[in-house]
Amino acid sequence: MARENDLIRVYSGNDITVNMLKGRLELEGISSTIQNDSGDSFLRVVPAATDLYIQQSDLKKAELIISEFVDRNK
Repeated sequence: MARENDLIRVYSGNDITVNMLKGRLELEGISSTIQNDSGDSFLRVVPAATDLYIQQSDLKKAELIISEFVDRNK
């Protein structure tokens, strides 16, 4: 059974776009965590995707912000 405060992925994209959305969410008091799949930073590999996670409990508050962000950044 999932706990209400479990992290959920709400967006995946390039590093710059994910950081922009992270900043937008933080303006609204929603904390988030960035994770990428670069695997080995020693090789300085550019990640194929960067994911943004928020707490499950913040999803309802974040949905409109994320939706507007995605619409503006298509």
